[in-house]
This record gives sequence, structure tokens and C-alpha cells, in this order.
Amino acid sequence: MDFSMEKYYSLAGQNAVVTGGASGLGLAITRCLIGAGAKVAVLGRSAEAHAADTLAEFGDRAAYYRFDITETDKTQAIADRITAEQGPVSILVNNAGNHCKKFIWEMSVEEYVSVLNVHLVGAFALTKAFVPQMKERRHGRIIFQASMTSYIGQPQVAGYSSAKAGYLGLIHTLTAELAEYGITVNAIAPGWIDTPMFRKATDNDQPRLAKIMGRIPAKRVGDPMDVGMCAAFLCSDAARYISGACIPVDGGALIGF
Repeated sequence: MDFSMEKYYSLAGQNAVVTGGASGLGLAITRCLIGAGAKVAVLGRSAEAHAADTLAEFGDRAAYYRFDITETDKTQAIADRITAEQGPVSILVNNAGNHCKKFIWEMSVEEYVSVLNVHLVGAFALTKAFVPQMKERRHGRIIFQASMTSYIGQPQVAGYSSAKAGYLGLIHTLTAELAEYGITVNAIAPGWIDTPMFRKATDNDQPRLAKIMGRIPAKRVGDPMDVGMCAAFLCSDAARYISGACIPVDGGALIGF
């Protein structure tokens, strides 16, 4: 009997789509999926030349598609194009996002809706576009990038927190609909991770940094690769019986005192 675990964690022969996969946490996810053997189609709004430089380290294991996921009338077309050029897609990571950091009395309805359109509506449309082929092949892995704000209250992120909390309901419903077809649907909730955005927010705000560090039992912020490795695990056969879950990658911050 073969007790080797390597095959359960391998993503060899699989094609993935990662939105926002050329920067920040998305880039770490791209790197980890490729490291596990997958090929990755990265969707983003950056210019092709800029993305090509970022993804050059992956050679032909990564392909870039410039696309605004809020243009949902074009979503099926981009899904069809990726499938035609890269092959059947078995992994989808909904990672694209945007922010509007304002108190609710400052935020316009249009700004609120704009955030929801990227996180919830755009991700829903892309998921809907790829599900039929996963369902037909009876295999698929879908991940939504949730957040600490899926669980805890933070000021000035009403749209963002609404969308991230919305992912929890979405993964539950999609699991109920898709599990019997071999498709798992999960979310990752990153805590405070060492990204340029985190450093920009804390480098000149020591009280804020101290408050954050005081909440994390691990006594350090995370590395982007911590999120990427979690994504690679959820996409592997090692996680084939995990669905409808949201995994915090936060050093224990959600339960920190």
C-alpha cells in the first residue's frame, strides 16, 4: 500500500484562475499554486507590461489577462477565452478587491455599491462562469478571499466588511449546491499580514501597531506566503472533504485577548 502523501498535495496538471494574482496576497497565492504544480491565469486591471514583469519569474506557468471583474457582461467571454487558451479550469481564487476608507456618514451610496460590485458581484459572476465546466468534470476548488472584517468590527470599511461577511453566506450556499459534484467552496480570512499596505498603515502609527500586535497571540504579523500556502492546501486533494469553511490565517488574532 502506498502511504505517500505527496500526491494529495500536488496540483500538477491543474489550471487555476486567480483574480488580483499579480500583487500582494494574490501574488503569494499565484506563487504557491504554481509551486504545487498548477498553471495560473491571473486576472487584473494592471497594464499588461507591468503584470508581465511581475509574473516573469513563473515563465509559461502564468498567463496574464487584463480584465475588470465589475464588467459582468463580459465575464463569460473571458472565462471562455481562458478555457480555450489554457484548458479546463479546476481552481478559481476570487481575490480581487478594492477599498473605500470612509465613515458611513462620509461614504456615498455609489462608493458603497462600487466596493460590493468588485468583491461580491464580480466574484459571483466569475464563479458562475466557471462552475458549469467544474460541474461537468465533477471536480473543482473555489476560494473566496475573506477578511478579519468578516467577523470583527472595524471603522471606515462598511462596504468592505459587508462584502467580506457576505462571502460567508455565499460559501455556505455554494457548498450546499455544489458539494455533490466534487466541488469544494471555501474562504480564507487573512489577519494582519506583512504587505506594503500593512506597512503603509502602521509605519507612522505606533499606537495602532501596538494595538494590533497586542491582539495577536503569535506576537508577529503573518507572511503573504502563509495565505498562499493555505490556498494551495484548500485546492489540493488533501482538502477534498473540506467545504463551506472559512479558515483564519491570523496567528490566533480572532481569539486573541
